[in-house]
Amino acid sequence: MKKRHQQKLIVLTLFLFITLNLPLLLLFDSSESFLGVPIFYIYVFSIWSFSIFVSLVIVRRYYE
Repeated sequence: MKKRHQQKLIVLTLFLFITLNLPLLLLFDSSESFLGVPIFYIYVFSIWSFSIFVSLVIVRRYYE
């Protein structure tokens, strides 16, 4: 794997560490819901799916 791809994955890891850290998670921990789904779940799963998509893009560019 090229060095720049490794660096991008490290930046993604740091982004996930910051966004899934407890103080930021507590901002979204409320009893409110959107379309019947709590805001907390929407936040966590959207960050999770975003990280999967970005890592897929980074890894696919490596194999080209």
